[in-house]
Amino acid sequence: MSPSRLLIALAALPGPALAEGAQAIPDAGTSILQMILGLVVVLGMLVATLWVMKRLAAPRGAASNLLRVVGGTAVGPRERVVVVEVGANWLVLGVAPGRVSALAEMPRQEMAPPAAAETPKDFQGWLKHVMERRNAPPR
Repeated sequence: MSPSRLLIALAALPGPALAEGAQAIPDAGTSILQMILGLVVVLGMLVATLWVMKRLAAPRGAASNLLRVVGGTAVGPRERVVVVEVGANWLVLGVAPGRVSALAEMPRQEMAPPAAAETPKDFQGWLKHVMERRNAPPR
């Protein structure tokens, strides 16, 4: 290609196209900084949204002390028996996916403090304790 044809071809290109060709490689530091700032903004918005949802969902006033879950245990993969305190009564409820059934109602009772099981601090003692509990005959 002759030099005159090359000059004509370069003259035919618009000015911004020449400038874009000169900066075809973006600055890596700027793009990483933009990505990190965007991530921080998104995570901040997520935390703020979760905090607002928690504040809005919490019961307030007299309703907050109306109902309290005393305890519960799983009786199946998706079924539970739960003891709920309502006023001066305890309700024993069977809870399954899509269904809650009242099993019993009893007056409120004082609960004995749970027996504190001694769990060893070292791994060897803890493992021995777990194996003994596992191999113990059922009561």
